[in-house]
Amino acid sequence: MDTTIRNIDERAYRELKARAALAGKTMGEMVNEAVRAYLARPELLPKRGSLEDLEPEPYPEGNERLSEEIDAVVYGA
Repeated sequence: MDTTIRNIDERAYRELKARAALAGKTMGEMVNEAVRAYLARPELLPKRGSLEDLEPEPYPEGNERLSEEIDAVVYGA
């Protein structure tokens, strides 16, 4: 994909361009590597929770027979 990226730090860009040349790589290859490395950082991954982490909430008053009422609607009981 061809794209334009604005507001790149000029000094960082020059250093990356020099490293790309020394490594025999294109700027696109270097940017792709940098983006992939950034995305792979564990602190950026969404935290996975567990059902055990959830706190139960009480049903509001008047819903004591809610499951029976749902069964009546769904199954015609």
